[in-house]
Amino acid sequence: MITILRSTDTGLEKIETLADGSWVNLVNPSPEDVGLLSQEYRIPSDMLTSALDLDETARMEKEEEALLIVLRVPQHQGPTADIPYATVPLGIILTERVIVTVCKVASPIIEELVASHPRGLSTTKRSRFFLVLFLVAAKKFLLHLREINRNVDSLEDKLQLSLRNREVLELLKYQKSLTYFTTALKANELMMGRLQKGRLFRMYPEDEDLLDDVLTEIGQAQEMTAISSGILSQMMDAFASIISNNLNVVMKFLTSVTILLALPTLIASIYGMNISLPFEHLPWPYDFAVPIGASLLLAGGVVVIFIRKDWI
Repeated sequence: MITILRSTDTGLEKIETLADGSWVNLVNPSPEDVGLLSQEYRIPSDMLTSALDLDETARMEKEEEALLIVLRVPQHQGPTADIPYATVPLGIILTERVIVTVCKVASPIIEELVASHPRGLSTTKRSRFFLVLFLVAAKKFLLHLREINRNVDSLEDKLQLSLRNREVLELLKYQKSLTYFTTALKANELMMGRLQKGRLFRMYPEDEDLLDDVLTEIGQAQEMTAISSGILSQMMDAFASIISNNLNVVMKFLTSVTILLALPTLIASIYGMNISLPFEHLPWPYDFAVPIGASLLLAGGVVVIFIRKDWI
């Protein structure tokens, strides 16, 4: 799918045809879309298709007048997915005539840019556009990290009384998400450093504050991811022990109940034999009360012993 937008005084406006100074957004583009852009703006086709590889890492590449920057951006895949929060590559191609973004899936980063039109976003200012996009991506990382922390806190409450592994497996999913975030943020930071040192596109003085904001958000996201990952890793180990301990408590209780039930059963089994037994010649109801009383007395004594030993 191809979408063409252009900055106006009121925001971003969709247009129907390719034009200089516009932003072309590609989502899983067809070979025809790739060929059209490649021919119209002399963009190498491999630049347009590189971000379609979901395993593509953050990098940059310059060829003739086109600069390719690949970012790893967060992608929410839903709570039922094996990895609820993952990352996908987002390609940004900057040329003198047009800005192109390309992604395998519809990215919420692009949707937010189109919907909110952040201050300073302009399809004619290449450096400003890239920095705004990068800033939105960094903030999205922070947003998803907060959501992960909320979900982990919810699972923590359930795990305290859990006897199953389901909640621990849920935590493992979020641990995977944090691993993806850590890798993506590190790669994005290294790529940003190379971009600064290489000065591959023109940076205006008014962009310096925006660049500082981007670096601050990246650093905050990295620190928050590291803290969350460390806490979650320790929490998984702790709750694995808690689940095992909860199961031991239940097994101990059931064993105690089994022993207590076995003692009256033993006495009843003995008095059910067809032989002479003590107290069998007592009148009713004493002949019944004696074995019942003996059973209760024996069971009560065992309960006292178990309580003193803190077994129940």
